[in-house]
Amino acid sequence: MNLPFQKLRADAIVPARAYAHDAGLDLAACDRVELAPGQRALVGTGLAVAIPEGHAGFVQPRSGLAAKHGITIVNAPGLIDAGYRGELKVALLNTDTSSSFVVEPGMRIAQLVVLALPPVQPVEVAELPGSERGAAGFGSSGS
Repeated sequence: MNLPFQKLRADAIVPARAYAHDAGLDLAACDRVELAPGQRALVGTGLAVAIPEGHAGFVQPRSGLAAKHGITIVNAPGLIDAGYRGELKVALLNTDTSSSFVVEPGMRIAQLVVLALPPVQPVEVAELPGSERGAAGFGSSGS
């Protein structure tokens, strides 16, 4: 499947996989942003994408940025609907409590994963079917 991207800025980088069988396409920043400890910022990629109908794009954190610098995505995963044609922006958060982090143009800041969605139709019912877990919530598995 081809995934059409449009450069909204000349310095935008069309995403690519780091390795042939990677699930995610690396998204690169177009903006220079300094994130102080605990600070968040919306970082532009300079790209728009046409996610095919019946699919959704999910913007995920990069594990290396998270492990080495504490950089994550505030709304991870970010959702890109098939009808959206605006600029892809990433809401980065610096979770480090003592060090700032500088995002430079061209730096890979996130990954885009595109997944097919099953067609679902919400239906109101009087009662849900039972399950092993039932209504047990957070912490119910003991971990």
